[in-house]
Amino acid sequence: MNVSAHVDTFARDHLPPPGTWPGLRFELPELDYPDRVNCAAELLGSTAPDRPVFHTATGPSWTYGELRARVDRIAHLLSGELGVAPGNRVLLRGPTTPWLAACWLAVLKAGAIAVTVLAQQRPNELRAMCEIARVDHALCDIRAVDALAKGEIPGLRITTYGGDSPDDLLNRSAPCEPYQAVETACDDVALIAFTSGTTGRPKGCLHFHRDVLAIADTFSRHILKPLPDDVFAGSPPLGFTFGLGGLVVFPMRAGASALLLEQAGPRQLLPAIAAHRVTVLFTAPTAYRAMLDDLNASNDRNDRNDLNHVKQFNHLGGLHDLNRPSAHDVSSLRRCVSAGENLPAATWRAWHERTGLRLINGIGATELLHIFISAADEDIRPGTTGVPVPGWHARVQGPDGRPVPDGEPGLLAVCGPVGCRYLADPRQQEYVRDGWNITGDTYVREPDGYFRYVARADDMIISAGYNIAGPEVEEALLRHPDVVEAAVVGRADEQRGQVVVAFAVLRAGVRRDAEALRAFLKEELAPYKCPREFVFLDALPRTATGKLQRFRLRTQDHGEDHGADHGEHHAEDCAEGRSGDHVRDDTNGDQP
Repeated sequence: MNVSAHVDTFARDHLPPPGTWPGLRFELPELDYPDRVNCAAELLGSTAPDRPVFHTATGPSWTYGELRARVDRIAHLLSGELGVAPGNRVLLRGPTTPWLAACWLAVLKAGAIAVTVLAQQRPNELRAMCEIARVDHALCDIRAVDALAKGEIPGLRITTYGGDSPDDLLNRSAPCEPYQAVETACDDVALIAFTSGTTGRPKGCLHFHRDVLAIADTFSRHILKPLPDDVFAGSPPLGFTFGLGGLVVFPMRAGASALLLEQAGPRQLLPAIAAHRVTVLFTAPTAYRAMLDDLNASNDRNDRNDLNHVKQFNHLGGLHDLNRPSAHDVSSLRRCVSAGENLPAATWRAWHERTGLRLINGIGATELLHIFISAADEDIRPGTTGVPVPGWHARVQGPDGRPVPDGEPGLLAVCGPVGCRYLADPRQQEYVRDGWNITGDTYVREPDGYFRYVARADDMIISAGYNIAGPEVEEALLRHPDVVEAAVVGRADEQRGQVVVAFAVLRAGVRRDAEALRAFLKEELAPYKCPREFVFLDALPRTATGKLQRFRLRTQDHGEDHGADHGEHHAEDCAEGRSGDHVRDDTNGDQP
């Protein structure tokens, strides 16, 4: 490793032991980075100052010149008045806005380490991440500060932005001159991205300055092929590396711009695409399916209106153009990226038939920062994920670590310029084996070299692109005083890929109240982790030795919903025929 620029060496000191690192490959010439590189300075780069960089739904666009000035101002405050030293960890929290992106760039330019979290995460989740990463500083949107403050994190110094207080980050006085970026080593840690572990304890993934550039110089450069005039947009927040790459790193590396939306569900994306002429879209299969429904519904309405309009014009002897655009104009799109969960071939074909666009499927991981298997244009084969992105290698192997023959399922193993490095976590040895990153996905490599997804190989639930650890939800449920036992699994769902289903055993005599449990969990967990379905049982299915039989819960028939909002009925449960009650919620708006 190179000589570090970090004064605070905590992150480097807690890298995994060298023998547990994955093999790294830098086979492309563009991956030959100098020993000293600051990725924020590289991204801010030399793009003309009057070029747009960030757009919002309501406010004026930011130019590269304005972004550089604001980043430099924040970096001066960080390293000066706020006392942030190179190598310190700085937590960033807030909705997706240009100011959040500017804070992220400023933290890195000042040589500190960015720990970007989700605005939905709850106090106990934030406290756990701050404890693991030893976070002392936080920059937080004033609208998202309450949960962070409630976390009562010892020693955490919170500075808000976007408020009226004179102590607000944006209201403090700071030098106006350019900020000289800290000359970090290319292998100094730039960010810690947290991902859910199947045990429930979050894992901090350490990524270097060169890693941030490498994802742009592999997937973005060779598969996405962005243009300077592109306008990026998408649903993933910057707390997810999928969103960080797609909305900040990739557009800025290409000198392009991005639309940053605070609310970016399917209903917000469609009008935003039309209003801002978005050309590159990043979201999950769930969102593409939802947008298809809206596009088709809009088209049906227009067809009916056009038919009435034609009759009126014909009656008057006039003409009418049947090709007028629909209420949701997506004609500006040229690239659509799907990741976060498996993309079914049916969704790919429906999107292509409706829009003429070929969805770029991909698989990535927080441990590897972004997408490493994908395909674009004529190389796309619906039903497969694609082939290794240039600069990456992949294979399918058995439990013994040996490659399995093409056509046989096995564990996906990946190797490239970025690899898994957990922050002081023994699970490093589970993820990295013999120099390969084992993603936890079961795949088949077809004889033609394309990789096809089969299933997750662990207990991770993937719902609407969110990774949800069942044990984490179980632990939260068990904190409720009425819950004696709990088990959480994923159930296949056409719209979301999977939904979270909770099985609970309550204290004797306690009323089976799903709404009370749901309200409790919303105070404990981010909303997207909360179960959509609750099944109350007298006992969980277990083996003779007491081991929970999750497979029986996964295969249980959960029954039908008999109510408009919450249907409840009696059903046979899977635990030796004992009875249970089932409640499903399909109307909860803050769920994915």
